[in-house]
Amino acid sequence: MEPSITTDKNSITMEIIEVCLLAGKIMLQSGAETYRVEDTMMRIASAYGMPNSHSYVTPTGIIFSTDGLQPAKLIRISERTTDLHKVAAVNNVSRAIGRDELNPSEAYHQLKDIEKESVLYRVIARTCAAALASGCFTIMFQGGWTDFLPAVLCGGVGYAAVSLFQRLSQVRFFAEFTASFIIGLLALVMVLIEVGSELDKIIIGSVMPLVPGLAITNAVRDLMAGHLVSGLSKGADAFLTAFAIGAGIAVVFTIM
Repeated sequence: MEPSITTDKNSITMEIIEVCLLAGKIMLQSGAETYRVEDTMMRIASAYGMPNSHSYVTPTGIIFSTDGLQPAKLIRISERTTDLHKVAAVNNVSRAIGRDELNPSEAYHQLKDIEKESVLYRVIARTCAAALASGCFTIMFQGGWTDFLPAVLCGGVGYAAVSLFQRLSQVRFFAEFTASFIIGLLALVMVLIEVGSELDKIIIGSVMPLVPGLAITNAVRDLMAGHLVSGLSKGADAFLTAFAIGAGIAVVFTIM
């Protein structure tokens, strides 16, 4: 009977490890901070009777170990986006595990359902929101009401462009560079045909939906928490995005 019992324990342990890794993977792909991912994984493992687990998380991978006979497992993260709804959903599963309401199999299936969920808002809804936000940012940055509608148009077109180019190209830099170039060119046309009046205010408001605000916040938060590798890499990612936006606008001003 002992070999059978050992096999059952090993299978349960592997199932718990899979639950922890899947939870961490969903959170990291959805824009959660590094410390939150590590904390959630260790809390789940502790709730299932593994208080001495260890996790090491970077923006591109997760290493998890139970401090037992099972070898450490590694998963690679190749795609990252912002979906705080999924982060909250994984947190709810983690809390349910902590209250002993879910066994490993039930938790795994719930996490799989969360992973398969599509983005909460469609591209059209996000584009409309970005367009409206662009107009509001223009007013906030001391722009006139005559520049509100041009900023709405430029911001909407720019966000739609970056969404399209990210599907066509695996390199985010080129998608963001092209989108910002389109924003600058369209804003310039608006001013030339006298639909808008202040070029700088229209451009500033229109590029704001492209600014990596969450990436910058997470980078600073990770650095403050002592996660230097994750903080610096996320900061570099945010810097490249900001550089791409600035370079696209700079090209427009160069050809004026």
